[in-house]
Amino acid sequence: MGLLVVIIAIFVASLQLNMINGEPQVPCFFIFGDSLSDSGNNNNLVTLAKANFLPYGIDFPDGPTGRFTNGRTTVDIIGDHLGLNGYIKAFPIIKEEEIVGGVNYASGSAGILAETGFQVGDRISMDEQLNNHKEIVSRISTSLGQNNSATHLNKCLYSVNVGSNDWMFNYFSKVPQLSTPQAYAETLITQLSAQLNTLYDLGARKVILFGLGPLGCLPLSNIQGICSSFINDIMDMYNTKLRSLADTFNTNHTDAKFIWINTFNIVSPDNLQGLGLKITNVPCCGVFQNMFCNPLNIPCIDRGDRAYWDQAHPTEAANRVLAGRAYKSLNSTDAYPMDISTLAQLNSSTTNHS
Repeated sequence: MGLLVVIIAIFVASLQLNMINGEPQVPCFFIFGDSLSDSGNNNNLVTLAKANFLPYGIDFPDGPTGRFTNGRTTVDIIGDHLGLNGYIKAFPIIKEEEIVGGVNYASGSAGILAETGFQVGDRISMDEQLNNHKEIVSRISTSLGQNNSATHLNKCLYSVNVGSNDWMFNYFSKVPQLSTPQAYAETLITQLSAQLNTLYDLGARKVILFGLGPLGCLPLSNIQGICSSFINDIMDMYNTKLRSLADTFNTNHTDAKFIWINTFNIVSPDNLQGLGLKITNVPCCGVFQNMFCNPLNIPCIDRGDRAYWDQAHPTEAANRVLAGRAYKSLNSTDAYPMDISTLAQLNSSTTNHS
């Protein structure tokens, strides 16, 4: 038995070494979205939505970088699964020679709609993020040549995780609401569809659409330990539309593949508690009615047991769960119609196959 344990340990170590020393599974990774993916795009903006100070980044190798968590974000961890050489840098600080490997455009408090997040100050909306990407694509085209650039961009992964702020800042903060949840969801889907078409026109052929999480379970709205079924039912309705949007794009663009990640179920309190994240409604830092951590606030020491870092953002522990199951599905409901590991292996001649 002892020898078997040693053999298994050596095998696992060799697999990890191959992941570290092997070629990345994709040549580039472009990231769009909000604070769940932001790696520092908001650092120099005039906004309350900033995370470039302690205790943010307390468990990240480079310390506070602008990531809205204690350590790595979900896309950071997905990059690790993909074998990428380092984390994708934010648009304002990335070096020219690095842009061919991908850029992070995500901005805290941003949304699908341009007005989303104005309550906390400046932000880079999804439309503005696409404008930044258009500039990067032009620079890559100049560097690689138009044909080589198109081939390169077709092989990249594109992550889109946006929409939470459109509901939190726009819809749920307005009393009374200006439209039904279904009508508002359609407004968001219509706008996002146009944005995804722009992304496709700029060369995206492997696109990850993250569904929205259970916003009714955020500590901000879950102080009694009971998730808001009103909010979560609306999120479930919206996520169904988002999954259908992936189907629509796969039907209309047979040379591309759009996948949908079931964030809502993966990071549900029941699932996280089952994986050892025992505390799902009390954040590591921050106080009620203050969404973000206070500067130099002393955070909890049991953050490996907690789902939320501040009132609205997950811990690295929760991000690891989402990234792991988005990358490699544990069951058929985690990703649709395939997971990220499968998407990464597709090439331009096979993207029209499920």
